[in-house]
Amino acid sequence: MTASDVIIVWFRQDLRLADNPALAAAAATGAQVLPLYILDDDNAGEWALGAASRWWLHQSLTSLDKSLHGKLSVLAGDAHEILLRTVSETGAAAVYWNRCYEPWRIDHDRRIRKSLQAQGVAVRSYNGSLLYEPTTVHKRDGSPYKVFTPYYRNGCLENAPKPRPLVDQPAGVAFLALPSSSRIEDLRLLPAQRWYERMATNWTPGESGAAQRLDAFLADGISHYSKGRDRPDQRFVSRLSPHLHFGELSPHQVRQRILQSVADDEPDENREHFLRELGWREFSTYLLYHWPEMTRSNLQRKFNRFPWREDSSELQKWQTGQTGIPIVDAGMRELWQTGFMHNRVRMITASFLVKNLLLHWHHGEDWFWDTLVDADLANNSAGWQWVAGSGADAAPYFRIFNPVTQARRFDPDGDYVREFVPELQPLPDKYLHAPWEAPAAVLQEAGIRLGRDYPQPLVDLKESRARALAAFRSMTPADL
Repeated sequence: MTASDVIIVWFRQDLRLADNPALAAAAATGAQVLPLYILDDDNAGEWALGAASRWWLHQSLTSLDKSLHGKLSVLAGDAHEILLRTVSETGAAAVYWNRCYEPWRIDHDRRIRKSLQAQGVAVRSYNGSLLYEPTTVHKRDGSPYKVFTPYYRNGCLENAPKPRPLVDQPAGVAFLALPSSSRIEDLRLLPAQRWYERMATNWTPGESGAAQRLDAFLADGISHYSKGRDRPDQRFVSRLSPHLHFGELSPHQVRQRILQSVADDEPDENREHFLRELGWREFSTYLLYHWPEMTRSNLQRKFNRFPWREDSSELQKWQTGQTGIPIVDAGMRELWQTGFMHNRVRMITASFLVKNLLLHWHHGEDWFWDTLVDADLANNSAGWQWVAGSGADAAPYFRIFNPVTQARRFDPDGDYVREFVPELQPLPDKYLHAPWEAPAAVLQEAGIRLGRDYPQPLVDLKESRARALAAFRSMTPADL
């Protein structure tokens, strides 16, 4: 490549300048670099970004454009057509990108590569988002892992190639912008209703915001992570998931900073627990790569005959945090108000939907997809199948979370529930997580009338648990 050549760097889930292999490789050629983002709802189909993700993307693209001094080109439409047209308009000699692993992207990338190469355009792709690519981790017989622990311990830690070193942010790059570029506002990522205003106070999307969030976690969270990660009333989780999903920082950057936080020869359970959670993120993408049908199909086929119920009223009450089960309602309201939900509470709310209510995990998957700022196809699908018992390495269906027991254990002082279910604030701790157990005098003193100020429980927990177990047993012995 020469200084007169043009290379298009196609940004997707890698909205950063540091540790960006595709960008660094393009810059190293000495060519002019045209940074391009394409909002491709056409090919995403049912997995086009949800509302919360679109809000985040707007902020993240704005941050990236600022880092590029206004040189980020943005367009909307079929990425295949847009890339071919942009190559024709600019005479670009090459297109570079970092790989994505959603099934629709893999298929689309393959077609784009073939079309570009047929026109004599060089195509280069890189690993910018995973420590261990799905093609590099396998069992001794060459087949993919289905269980996390051997995948992580035997596949990744012992036998996979070591994660690549970090890539420096390029300097002195000659960036170009398309005259035909849209404005970020023209992508219409922000909804007309400004429901996201509280959410905006909780996050700083973009590469600098991601760096700040990582710094804060290393300063205040990692030293308590092993036990604190299960406490929604405390601030010990990293909250890095949306930054990682949009590629505002890479898992390689996170891993290196975590390893540097403790001497290599010093055992540290907090560090190991967090690295294992990064491993779960990798495993979800690994499963999606090898079993692309998992976004909608049960990986354990016996669940194809599970007797799911349909009840739109109960689903809406779950979605809006009106189930009458305080920890469930707190989680669903946290999700709506902030675009996030603590992982422990995600498991509790998901278990309540698919087991106590017997509503299909697809309903939860779809709601989380639309409302989470960290909505990730692999993590979302794998997480819901794990709770439902239908996944590759899932919790058994008969393991049913008792939301009251969980709340009393992980929100012992009720701080989490009181924050998001303020109408229950006056209740004593003893009854906060199960207000239906409170004597009438206690409720009266607190000024709470169940069924009016706060809902009665949508279901009886004991009875709904028995119903779920009966539904599980109703599958034929051949299924089980």
